[in-house]
Amino acid sequence: MTGQNGGRSAQGRAGAETGMGVMSEQDQARAAGLRITAVTCVKNEGPFLLEWIAFNRVIGVTDFLFYSNDCTDGTDRLLDALAQRGIVRHLPNPAEGRNYQMEALKHAASQDIVTGADWVWIADVDEFLNIHAEDHTIAALIAACGDPQAISVNFQFFANAGIEAFEDRPVIAQFTRCHNPDIWCGETAIEVKSLIRRDFPLHYYGAHRPFFKAKLPPRKHPRWTDAAGRPVPQKFLLAANPRRIRKFPAMGARVHATLNHYALRSLDSYLVKNDRGDVNRENRAFDDSYWRERNDGAMEDCSIHRYLPALAAEMARLRADPAIEALHQEAVALHRARRDALLEQPAYQQMRAQLRAAPTLSAQEEALLRELGLWEDAA
Repeated sequence: MTGQNGGRSAQGRAGAETGMGVMSEQDQARAAGLRITAVTCVKNEGPFLLEWIAFNRVIGVTDFLFYSNDCTDGTDRLLDALAQRGIVRHLPNPAEGRNYQMEALKHAASQDIVTGADWVWIADVDEFLNIHAEDHTIAALIAACGDPQAISVNFQFFANAGIEAFEDRPVIAQFTRCHNPDIWCGETAIEVKSLIRRDFPLHYYGAHRPFFKAKLPPRKHPRWTDAAGRPVPQKFLLAANPRRIRKFPAMGARVHATLNHYALRSLDSYLVKNDRGDVNRENRAFDDSYWRERNDGAMEDCSIHRYLPALAAEMARLRADPAIEALHQEAVALHRARRDALLEQPAYQQMRAQLRAAPTLSAQEEALLRELGLWEDAA
C-alpha cells in the first residue's frame, strides 16, 4: 500500500517479520484519532533517516512529508522505498530559487497530508522532541500545555564532545553533552520549533514558527504556549521584534518538553555536512563559528535516553524489510565514502585539524572573557 495512510499496514508487516506484535505509538495515535504530520526538508541525510522516522513514530507522529533536493547519498532512494510502503510521503523540493525550505513549506500548506492533520510538526532530521510530560508523547505534551493552538519548544544544542568517528547507531544515544539549557552563546533567548494545531489562523508556515496576518484582530489571536504551557511572549506572538522573531527566553520554558538539536554530530559527519551545504540555502557552508557556537558541552543531559528501548524496537520494524535495510546500508557506505574523499583534500584536512583544536566556547563568550582578562585561564 502506498500513500499517507499506509503506515499501519507497512508497520504491521514489519512487526510480523520481527515477531513484534505490540502496537506502536503511531498506530495508537491513529486509533485514538489524533493525526500528527511531520514536515521536513532533507539533503544527504540518508544514514540518519530511519532513526528520525522511528523516533517520531514513537512519540506519536502518524504521517511524514519529506522534501528532498540534490541528494548524492541515497537519501531520495530510501525515501522513495519508504513511500512505496506507505510509511512516508516523499516529494522533490519545489523550489526554483535558493530558498528551499520556505518554498517547500509553502507547497506543504496545501497538501492533504498537512491540511488533514490535527497537528503539524515542522522540524529537521537533526532535531528530536524530548517530551517530559506523562507518557512522553506529543499527545501528553499537548494535554500538559492545555491544548493550545500552537506550542513552541526551545532548542537545546548538543555538543560534538570530542566524538570524531561516524557510527551507524542512534545519534540520541551518542551525544549527551550540551550547554546550560537556559543560556546559549551569552543569550537567554533561544530558538524554537513549533507544533501547530489545525485551527491555527495560519497565514503561512515558517521554519521555526507559524505566522498569522498582522491585521488579525486581538480577539482572534491564537492560544499559543511555550513548552511549559505558558503564553508565549507578546512580541514573539505578534512577530513584533525582528531579533526575536523565532526565539524567546528559555528559562522556565522546558517543563514539559525540550527540542534536542544535534547540529554537529560526529566530526566525520560534520565534514560531510559542511561539504553538502545547508539544506535551507544553496551554497551556504558552515564555518568555524557555527561549530563553536554549538559545541558547548558544559552540562550532561541523558533524559532522552528514556526513548531508547522503544526507538530500537521501531527501528527494528523498519529495518526488517530487506530493501529498506539495504538502502540504509548504502547510505551509510556513501556517507563514509564521502568522508574519505573529503579527507584526501588538503582543505578538509586543515578544517578537521582546526575543528579538533577549536575552543568549545563560542566567539561571543571568548570576546567577553578577553574583555575581562580571563581568556588565558579559560584557554
